Amino acid sequence: MPGFDRLAVRVIAFSSLWVVAAVVVIGGVISALYAQTASRGFEDLLVAQLYNIVSSVSVSPEGNLTGSPDLGDLRYSQPLSGWYWEVLPASENLKGRLASISLGPADIPSPPAALVPFDTSYRRTYEARGLEGEALTAVETEILLDQDNRAARFRVMGNASLLKADIRRFDRTLAGYLAVFGLGSIVINAMTILLGLRPLTNVRRALGEVRAGRAERLVGRFPVEIRPLTVELNALIDNNRRIVERARTQVGNLAHSLKTPLAVLMNEAGIIGGEKGRLVSEQSERMQFQVQNYLNRARVAAQGEGAVFRTSVQPVLARLVRVVGKLNPALTVEGPDEAGTLAPIFAGEQQDYEEMIGNLLENAGKWAMSRVVVSLELSEPGFFDTTVEDDGEGLDEAGMAEAVKRGRRLDEKKPGSGLGLSIVSDLVSEYRGTLVLARSPLGGLRASVRLPLASDGRLS
Repeated sequence: MPGFDRLAVRVIAFSSLWVVAAVVVIGGVISALYAQTASRGFEDLLVAQLYNIVSSVSVSPEGNLTGSPDLGDLRYSQPLSGWYWEVLPASENLKGRLASISLGPADIPSPPAALVPFDTSYRRTYEARGLEGEALTAVETEILLDQDNRAARFRVMGNASLLKADIRRFDRTLAGYLAVFGLGSIVINAMTILLGLRPLTNVRRALGEVRAGRAERLVGRFPVEIRPLTVELNALIDNNRRIVERARTQVGNLAHSLKTPLAVLMNEAGIIGGEKGRLVSEQSERMQFQVQNYLNRARVAAQGEGAVFRTSVQPVLARLVRVVGKLNPALTVEGPDEAGTLAPIFAGEQQDYEEMIGNLLENAGKWAMSRVVVSLELSEPGFFDTTVEDDGEGLDEAGMAEAVKRGRRLDEKKPGSGLGLSIVSDLVSEYRGTLVLARSPLGGLRASVRLPLASDGRLS
């Protein structure tokens, strides 16, 4: 996942967690407030009905409880409804019992006053079990009914199970609305964040165009907040390009400044002749190769990640095959089919590709008996292989390991400095590729170079 995508995911995840936490907290607060309000309203209703009963009950001359309270609620007339009221004597000089039709002769125990005492209004509230096992909330008080100190106990009981069911129903409804609200908030936040980060995605895309070599600068319309970033990036690209050009200029100057002294040394070696002349000539040639090798490495390192060059491989490879064929007329040099569908784009400079494959072809031309074969193929994603094979004597594993060492010549009879394969190995490593030596099916050496494709390189 690209960096900006990970940033978007993190921001969306954190904002979503905040929305979820906020919805849960808000839901809990609203649910608690509703439960508290509903319970208080339920209790206030019972208190109002309690005093309605008190005002409807009196004492007969004989000391019996009398009255017909009408609370205007049919639930007190339905048996086992969970809504009951009852009036009992609280003093010895009072007789009788009054109860709602829903309660009838049944009895619902009340806790002792020691366990649930009366408050300052001489009223108490407690929980009880109904006739069907339902939860009840009871409000109870004791009132003097006349001058003879006849006291009665009044209590009203409401079905608390219905209250709890109503609270649960409210909680479910609230949860549904909050879930929709939370989901909508997350979606809106995600869209806002993605839209807000889109300019950064455009910057990333523009940088990709620069890296692929399809653009030299960041181009496009960017918002004011991002514009300073693009200006600085363009300045960095320009500065990096200047550094690369300066390094390449210095490399060229150094190559030219050393070319003449080395040529003079090699000419003087030819004049001297003999063993000393041969030694001077050989060392001068080796110096020439080493200087060129290090100059190439410096140029590749200077180019680094700042500027990606693009080289079409097929034309370069076809030209190298023709040159080697002309230099070695006794050999059959076969290249890949130019009309084929394999057309890789090397993420590097043409000069470097020519240096690497040219050395391999030169080496194969020296050792081949009659045939050299060059092929292209797809390797791992983002890379392609260029393979050079010959039908010479080849090398064993120890010889292959020695061949890539700097200055190692396995046959002193063949001309050369012994730097060819080591130069290839160094250049390949600079491009983060690989050089693999193996036994060829043709009988000789098989040298395969794996190099990176440009971002739009075609390999099919």
